[in-house]
Amino acid sequence: SELAPDDRVVHINYGVGVFRGLISRTVAGVQRDYLQIDYEGTDRLFVPVAELDRIQKYIGPDGVEPTLNSLSDSRWRRTTARARKKAEAVAKDLLELYARRSNQKGHAFGPDTTVQQDMEAAFIYEETPDQLKAIEAIKKDMRDEDPMDRLLCGDVGFGKTEVAIRAAFKATQDGFQVAVLVPTTVLAQQHYATFSERLAPFGCRVEVMSRFRTRKEQSDVLARLAVGEVDVVIGTHRLLSEDVKFPMLGLLIVDEEQRFGVRHKENIKKLRLNVDVLTMSATPIPRTLNTALIGVRELSLLQDPPQGRLPVLTTVIEREDNRLREAILRELERDGQVYFLHNRVRTIERTANRLKRLVPHARVRIGHGQMPEDELEEVMVDLNAGDFDIFVCTSIIESGLDIPNVNTILVDDCEQFGLAQLYQLIGRVGRRERQAYAYLVHRPHKELTADAKRRLEAIQELSELGSGFEIALRDLEIRGAGNMLGVQQSGFIEEVGFELYTQMLADAVRELSGEVSDAPLQLVSEVELPIQANLPASYIPDEKQRLDVYRRLAQTRDANQVLDLEGEVRDRFGRPPAAAGNLFRLVRLRMRCDEAGIGAIKLAGGRHLQADFDTNHELDAKEMRIFARGLQREAKRGRAPRLNLSRQGLTADLREPRHWEPLDAAEAVVRMAASARQELGAEVPPRP
Repeated sequence: SELAPDDRVVHINYGVGVFRGLISRTVAGVQRDYLQIDYEGTDRLFVPVAELDRIQKYIGPDGVEPTLNSLSDSRWRRTTARARKKAEAVAKDLLELYARRSNQKGHAFGPDTTVQQDMEAAFIYEETPDQLKAIEAIKKDMRDEDPMDRLLCGDVGFGKTEVAIRAAFKATQDGFQVAVLVPTTVLAQQHYATFSERLAPFGCRVEVMSRFRTRKEQSDVLARLAVGEVDVVIGTHRLLSEDVKFPMLGLLIVDEEQRFGVRHKENIKKLRLNVDVLTMSATPIPRTLNTALIGVRELSLLQDPPQGRLPVLTTVIEREDNRLREAILRELERDGQVYFLHNRVRTIERTANRLKRLVPHARVRIGHGQMPEDELEEVMVDLNAGDFDIFVCTSIIESGLDIPNVNTILVDDCEQFGLAQLYQLIGRVGRRERQAYAYLVHRPHKELTADAKRRLEAIQELSELGSGFEIALRDLEIRGAGNMLGVQQSGFIEEVGFELYTQMLADAVRELSGEVSDAPLQLVSEVELPIQANLPASYIPDEKQRLDVYRRLAQTRDANQVLDLEGEVRDRFGRPPAAAGNLFRLVRLRMRCDEAGIGAIKLAGGRHLQADFDTNHELDAKEMRIFARGLQREAKRGRAPRLNLSRQGLTADLREPRHWEPLDAAEAVVRMAASARQELGAEVPPRP
């Protein structure tokens, strides 16, 4: 998360403090940037920006003000030990729960049929790279006999439905049935139309169970479903009723899980015991998101926008007649349609009449969940056909509605909505190449609560395409994470923060599962050289942007990622000064140090560069001989400072055979050590 002055933060080694800002300090004649963090009393810590990956924004239970730690006692060490122990116990319970599900062997679906390939080839749009990746991951899960449990997280309009359609068709190709569970009747109808259009031409029998269907029609669907004459059934929580029988259920697709109540979720659990499950969401609920983040549930992200898609321009406005009229006319003048969301059925007629007075020539209709089914269905059909201009509605449009000609939405009393809800509502517009607009409307002169202000600021900040996943994380931050993993754990989340506790939980899950993480959580090598390596304020004047680059740089774990970020910075801010170039070189150097087994590099006495091996990579006598041979060979291939080798490390003379700049010498030493270390690995078997 982005940091702002006075935010509570967690340093993984020192605990909870208050971030005061980014400051420049000159130490030993070298200017560097540091994060100033204040702790209990007068304790103060200056953290080099290179170690920003050790700092996390504090996210805790709602309304809880965390206790600041002291730098002079061991309370933080004891706190993290207790939290880690609790995380291990919770991880064990989680794994046992999912192991029980894994022990329920499901069906291993076969390879794609030629009909499957024909159906996929009939897709009229070009798939995004993320769509293709997600489809392949889902098919791989389905080919395994362990039941699939995957979260597909993708922004509204980023192609989740097409991914689900392909998974559904694959299940039917093996003779299995598919249930698609959605939160609203309107979305059920839309999915029914989309699934039917894509799958019916290939012999797939698609049906819908919703209150738009008569009782007789529903009975007919139930009877055909029970004898296997329906391949894909789409419906609301009606599908969870006891009279709905699936003789051959193979795949359950749950769309927008966060919209279902507790009782419905319990029924979903019973339905999903040994079938493959695909959960889809733009902004997943915290518990669902967390099981994916810690690796218990598989996660696929759709972050590539469809070709030509533009981000929705989002503005917060007061409810003034001129502003409302201007926003509506802008859309009507380009022959578009408008959503005006007013979430109170009692006053929705009055609101519609007000809009008729503001824009007399506009055709206005009303829609809400308390209307008779046939009446609401007629309104939705007319909306899709473009038969009226302004749809005054409640939040029935929140999930999945896709009407390309509606490209302006006004959300009345916007402060009443949660962050994820606002994001979903904004996603109802801008589904094609046309620029879309969202106006978040609140009453004039109304004093908004602090949380409401933060929500509205966040929704404007995160208006870029593909922000749904970030919105879900930010929602945790605003609402608090206390109930996310259950009441028992809220105390530990309060003490160490949500992010660190989740990290501990993920580590415990990996350890208990016997998995080894490929990438280190932090770069462990320390590099202290007397060179200026920072992003000067004259180069990136905005502190927030500077801090963001530092944060992203500290999180990179791959030299190619560093090069990509350096190229992006050059494109955005121009040619970097020497200090900025040194910063990127230092990060790459730390990465190479980790590969070479070097724990620290520093200048010793002004003339010598000292590179110390970390304790796990010190050398014995045989290893020293092999290592020395490798160093000699590297020295002959190019220019390098004169080196002395000991079992604890290397010492380079910066004046022999010529004068060396410390950073150049450090890069040469680390490069030679990494090469010698490779030779060492080939000749010496690993120690037990």
